[in-house]
This record gives sequence, structure tokens and C-alpha cells, in this order.
Amino acid sequence: MKTSLKLATLAASLALTLTTLPAQAGAVLDRVVAAGTLKVATDANWAPQSFLNASNELDGFDIDVAKEIGKRIGVKVEFVTPGWDIITAGNWVGRWDMHVGSMTPTKKRAEIFDFPAVYYYTPAAVAVHKDSKAKSLSDLDGKVVGATTTSTFEAYAKKDLTFDAAGAPPFEYKLNPKEVHSYE
Repeated sequence: MKTSLKLATLAASLALTLTTLPAQAGAVLDRVVAAGTLKVATDANWAPQSFLNASNELDGFDIDVAKEIGKRIGVKVEFVTPGWDIITAGNWVGRWDMHVGSMTPTKKRAEIFDFPAVYYYTPAAVAVHKDSKAKSLSDLDGKVVGATTTSTFEAYAKKDLTFDAAGAPPFEYKLNPKEVHSYE
């Protein structure tokens, strides 16, 4: 876990310097250090990466990463929890300095964001009803499937997923659904 946290901290530290256009990267870090506060946007509903715990405090892997970045640059961390649609819109207008959270670096998102490094990969899984006859992904071919709206999984199911990250592992589409329904 310590190695993972170090890698995540390195990646997220790089993200801090690349939050805006490259020519402005130093200005963001300078502003954060001068203010003594790093404003970090994260999703409060994405356990185990970031979530509200039983004490109603932000907790999780991404929260730990953000706190470590703040510690290493000598500033306090202030979290904001805008909706995912606001985070992914990319027009932050100074509301926060960086986003620390799980986001697949797709080509579409790379038009808005800089992805300096990928610090972990999450495998996907398919869930079916316990009485389903589907035992493999191919058993869902030609069926109607559901996925979270605007997610990596929806893009995969619709065969519209393209990574924009150095070193991203190759993948192939192994699902051929009849239709994909998107859910919030």
C-alpha cells in the first residue's frame, strides 16, 4: 500500500503542476503555496476512493493522496465536492486547484484535462441476477445491458472507449450488446 500511495502521490503531484495550461502550471503551484491552501475537488460518492464515512468526513484512497500532496508542499488541503458533471466539464474557473479522483484518461477528456500519469487501473466486472443463465461476457451478446451514465463502462459497452494515457494496457471489446441503457 505504501508503494501505491507513493506512486499516487507522485502522479497527483504532477497533476497539480499541470492543472491548467502548461505555461500557467508554475503559477498554480505558486498561488497554492502563497495561499497556504490547496483546494481539491473530489467525488464524495465514489467509495473506496472518496466517500463520506460514518462521521460524515471525507475518507478514502484519493483523500489520502490529496492530503499527502498538501503535506509535501506544506499547505493545508480544503476539499470541495462538486457534481461529477461539473468536474468533468473542465471549466473550473478557479473554484479549485486540482481534482484528485478516479477518472479514466479518455481521448475526449484529454481535450479538457491534462493527465500527467495514471496511478492505478481498476478492472471491470459484470453483475447479473443470481438466476441468470449468463456465465460469461459472451452470454450477454445481443442482450440489453446497463451501465452508469458517462462512465468508462458505458463507453466500453457502446464501443466508444479510447484511452489517452502513455502505457495504458491494450484491450479489446468482448461485449456485443443489442442495446446499452445508461443509469445515474
